Amino acid sequence: MRLSAQSTVLVVGAGIMGSGIAQVAAQAGHRVWLHDARSGAAAAAHAKLGASFEALVGKGRMAADDAAATLARIEPVDTLADARGAALVVEAIVEDLAAKRGLFRQLEALVDAGCVLATNTSSISVTAIANGLQHPGRLVGMHFFNPVPRMQLVEVVSGLQTDAAAADAVFELARAWGKTPVHARSTPGFIVNRIARPYYAEALALLHEQAAAPQVLDACLKAAGFRMGPCELMDLIGHDTNFAVTNSVYEANFFDKRYMPSPLQREMVDGGLLGRKSAQGFYRYPDGLPALPVAQHDAPATASQVAVHGDGAIADGLEQAATRALAPQGWGPARHRDSGWTGLLVDGARLMLGDGRCASEIAAASGIADIAVFDRPLAPPQAGAAVAYAVAEQSGAAWRAQSAAWLAALGFAPQRVADTPGLVVTRTLAMLINEAADAVLQGVCTPEGADAAMKLGVNYPAGPFEWLAQWSAAEVAAVLDALDAHYRGERYRVSPELRRRAWAAAAS
Repeated sequence: MRLSAQSTVLVVGAGIMGSGIAQVAAQAGHRVWLHDARSGAAAAAHAKLGASFEALVGKGRMAADDAAATLARIEPVDTLADARGAALVVEAIVEDLAAKRGLFRQLEALVDAGCVLATNTSSISVTAIANGLQHPGRLVGMHFFNPVPRMQLVEVVSGLQTDAAAADAVFELARAWGKTPVHARSTPGFIVNRIARPYYAEALALLHEQAAAPQVLDACLKAAGFRMGPCELMDLIGHDTNFAVTNSVYEANFFDKRYMPSPLQREMVDGGLLGRKSAQGFYRYPDGLPALPVAQHDAPATASQVAVHGDGAIADGLEQAATRALAPQGWGPARHRDSGWTGLLVDGARLMLGDGRCASEIAAASGIADIAVFDRPLAPPQAGAAVAYAVAEQSGAAWRAQSAAWLAALGFAPQRVADTPGLVVTRTLAMLINEAADAVLQGVCTPEGADAAMKLGVNYPAGPFEWLAQWSAAEVAAVLDALDAHYRGERYRVSPELRRRAWAAAAS
C-alpha cells in the first residue's frame, strides 16, 4: 500500500478534530472530501476554515494564495457515496465503538479494496473497531492531537489484524504531512493517554491525603520543567473528561489498581466542579492559579561543619550552591562522593535528596533525628525553583526551621509538604518512567517512541527514558519499592522491564 500527495482523502466528521485533519491534508496538497452525518455541518466547517485562513493571512502567518488554494482543495460532500474514489478515509466521529464499527462497515461497501481506513480514536481498541470488517487488515489507528494543525504527534496504532503495509503507509503519510508519527500497538490508552496517567494520579493521591495544596503541587512540577502543573492541566482538560479517560483505561485493564480513578476527582465531577468550563475546579476562573505566598527565611545559623554528600550532577550543583552560600564566611563545604546518599550534612543534621522513603522512616532507620528530605530538582538545580521538602517527626524545632533556611540559602524556594513517600516530583517521574517501561515491555512502543510521544503529545520537558538516563533504573525502582512498601497495594509495583534494566546495570 502506498499513499501519495495525489491520493484523495475522505475525512468523516467535521468537528474540531475532523476539520483540523482536513486542513492538514489539504495543506499537504491532497484533494479532501469532508463529510458529516449532520446536515450542513461539513459546509459550516468549510466556511469556518475559510475564516480561520483569512485571519492567518491578516496576521501574516499564511500567504493569501496558499490560503485560497488550501480551501479550494477541501470539498464538503453530502453523502458517503459521493466519495467513492478516496484512497484514504480518516474517521473522526463520536468516540463510540458501535458508531465507528457501523461507519467502517458502510465504507467497506463503497470504497475500493486498496483504500486505507484510519480511525482517529483516542481510546477505543483498533482491533475491536475492525471486528466484522471484510478486510480488517486495512484498518489502522491515526490518532491526532488537538489542535491538529499545531500538534506534531500522530500515534499510528496497529490492531491485531492490521497489515504492516497499511500502518507503514499511514506512518509515511503522516511524516509527509509534517507530523512526527510513532508506531503503537492497540492497547488501552495507546502511548500518550496511558503513560500520562500518573501525572494526574499522583497529584490526586497527594491531594486526597492532604499532603499539599494544589498550587504547591503545580509549582513544584513546573519547576521540574512541565509547562503546566497537574491541577491546572486537569482544570483545563475538564475533570469530567479526565475522569472518563481514567475510567476507560482502568476498565480496559481489567481494573488494575495502577490505573484506579481518584475518589476526589469523582466527587469534583459529581459536584459540577469541572475546571475552566464550569468556572471552578481546583481553582476559580478567570483568576486561575493563585501565586504562591512568598516565604521569608532567615539565613542559616552559623555551622561548624557543612559537607556535601553524593556524586553526580545534583550533588555537583549542591556543592556550587553551598560554596556560594558559605562564601561570606570565608570557607566552603567539604565533599564526600561515596557516602551512599546525596545532600547536605550540617553539624550532624541531614538535608537529603529523597529516595522514596519518608523523612521519619529514614530517621528511624538511621538513628539520626534531624532529617529533612527534599524533592528531585532539575540537574543542575535552578535558582529560585520551587522544591518540596518534608521534615522527620523526630526532628527538633531548630532543624525544622534550619532545613528550610538551608534550602533557601542553596537558591531554592522551599515548599513544606506532609512527610509523604516520594514527595511530589520524585514519585511522579518514577511512576511516569515505570509506566513507559511497562509499555515497552508489552510491545506498545519503543523507548524512542515513548520519548517522542510524551514530548510532542503532551509537551513534557523530556521523555521518560531520557529522565531514566539522567537517573538510574536502580534508583527509580528503589523509589517505587518504597512507595509500594508504604501503601501496600498494587499501584506502585515495579515494571519487570525497569527491574531488568536495574539488574543489567548492576552486572555491567
